[in-house]
Amino acid sequence: MSKKKSLESALQEVEGIQQPKTTNDNSIRNIKLKRSIQPSENMIVEKILTGDISYLSRAITLIESSNPKHKAKATFIIEQCLPHANKSIRIGITGVPGVGKSTFIEAFGKYFTEKGKKVAVLAIDPSSSINKGSILGDKTRMEELVKDPNAYIRPSPSGNSLGGVAQKTRETIILCEAAGFDVIFIETVGVGQSETAVHSMVDFFLLLKLAGAGDELQGIKRGIMEMADAIVINKADKDNIKHTNLAKAEFARALHLYPLKESNWQPVVTTCSALYNEGIDVVFNIISEYFSLTKGNGYFESRRSEQNNYWLLETINQQLISNFFSKPTVKEALKKYAEAIKNLKTTPFKAAEELLKLSKK
Repeated sequence: MSKKKSLESALQEVEGIQQPKTTNDNSIRNIKLKRSIQPSENMIVEKILTGDISYLSRAITLIESSNPKHKAKATFIIEQCLPHANKSIRIGITGVPGVGKSTFIEAFGKYFTEKGKKVAVLAIDPSSSINKGSILGDKTRMEELVKDPNAYIRPSPSGNSLGGVAQKTRETIILCEAAGFDVIFIETVGVGQSETAVHSMVDFFLLLKLAGAGDELQGIKRGIMEMADAIVINKADKDNIKHTNLAKAEFARALHLYPLKESNWQPVVTTCSALYNEGIDVVFNIISEYFSLTKGNGYFESRRSEQNNYWLLETINQQLISNFFSKPTVKEALKKYAEAIKNLKTTPFKAAEELLKLSKK
């Protein structure tokens, strides 16, 4: 009987000897106390302006929160940081999954930090449409850049916003600029519509491509190609160099089908190997030429002004939608009309019309 009992567990405690606690009670109390003390909005702003990363993260968390109290705090912080913003260059980076965006951003980010620049990476991670969760694994993929004292990586879930672009990315840019970051990378999820939203908040739009993956045909299509200021064909190493050079020629021919951009910039195609850190300097030189041209001809400032107007209208649209669905009468009526549509008693268009009328009451 006693033998059978001893086999129930491999972990046995010697009688009369008490096992030590794995955590210290004082440490637990100190941690809880520290978490309960919330810094004031003024303190957060003050710390952000000194470049304090922990307070920058706190502020971004407030921005991303749906809590009304947090929203009021976030608005105050953004307003106080705004006079210290608009001093960085903003670079949007997109490409299909597997193109090597994280590897490229790490190599490119290290190139900037080695030149004494502070780099912030705002990575948009796709949220699950089922459980709303997100992996937020960009810090794991950029293990060298994350250890760089001049770099800051902030992954954010896309949520329900258009194309997988986090709704608060625009405000996060302002905070990062106020914290003294010289270069801000915005990485899209690379699924289509997100590129349009990211293009509306950056100064330079970089499209990463792969050779031999059927992407050459996409080079003839409009849309994403028209937005790109540069196309970089990644993974130009080992046996893939020949393929990347052929793809470079194909994309270069495709770009000449489009009229010259309003900025008077002719998009450039180049190759690189982010894994082996080859060609990164060429990409840097291309971007430097672009900013030299656009700041010289006034396009840089006019573009940012247009973006501010765009985000004014976009914010109004988002607020109208939020206000509409938050009304209790609309919530209740929405269930009723959804059931009516299911039973073919009305159409989605008629139901939408009735709901909009109801929201005005």
